[in-house]
Amino acid sequence: MTPTQQQKARALRELHRPGEPLVLANVWDAVGARLVAAAGARAVATASASVSWSLGSADGDAADRDEVLAQTALVVRAVELPVTADLESGFGATAAEVGETVAGLLATGAVGVNLEDAHRSPAEAAERIAAARAAGSNAGVDLFVNGRTDVFLHGIGEPADRLDEAVARLRAYVEAGADGVFVPGVADPETIAALVAAVPAPLNVLAGPGSPSVPELAKLGVARVSLGPGLAKAAYAAVRRAAEEVYGAGTYTALDGGLTYQELNALAQG
Repeated sequence: MTPTQQQKARALRELHRPGEPLVLANVWDAVGARLVAAAGARAVATASASVSWSLGSADGDAADRDEVLAQTALVVRAVELPVTADLESGFGATAAEVGETVAGLLATGAVGVNLEDAHRSPAEAAERIAAARAAGSNAGVDLFVNGRTDVFLHGIGEPADRLDEAVARLRAYVEAGADGVFVPGVADPETIAALVAAVPAPLNVLAGPGSPSVPELAKLGVARVSLGPGLAKAAYAAVRRAAEEVYGAGTYTALDGGLTYQELNALAQG
């Protein structure tokens, strides 16, 4: 039996366990979602940058909100797992508009959302998180709201002050209704451990080459590990390699190791 949206919402919430992190290999389309699910994912996540690029837009609130939600709906329909979507800062100029965006997200069947503070003030970012929380309540869905701060990613403030600044922001986001917190741009085990200890919510980190391994992050108490746009960057690099080879040397070796037509066609059929 296909799980209901509320069952998926509860499942996503239960998967956020410090020391036993939920691992998210973020996708941007239906076939990618099915590939990740087949690999053993317990939930599926989109990456805002990856979705934006697939739509021909730059990351950073440049994509069309309706197109992003339509793409998210394709991902949700492709799998029976809980789906959480990265919606940048909410695709709205005001907190009320963010609430409208999240209502649209819930209509796709998704059960989680990332909202980033970007260059907004902590107070404004908290208002937007509260609006997302209210949208979930209004829809009767136990939406998992992941409050993200870009203090480390964008190098906000002096290096020595960033941990305290990030903690202050994240605590405010939790008070506003965030269920979890996301801090991209951090790979240092000491800083990660300090964030786990200081913020009363499951911690999500962005991982990639040079980051601690999943088992190492688990020991630090991390509850969620995301690859962000990592898969998209690797996929598009493969496209560039193959294209440069065929237009340069006129050969096709970069195509070795690709999935077969039959595999991809079967994934597209569900």
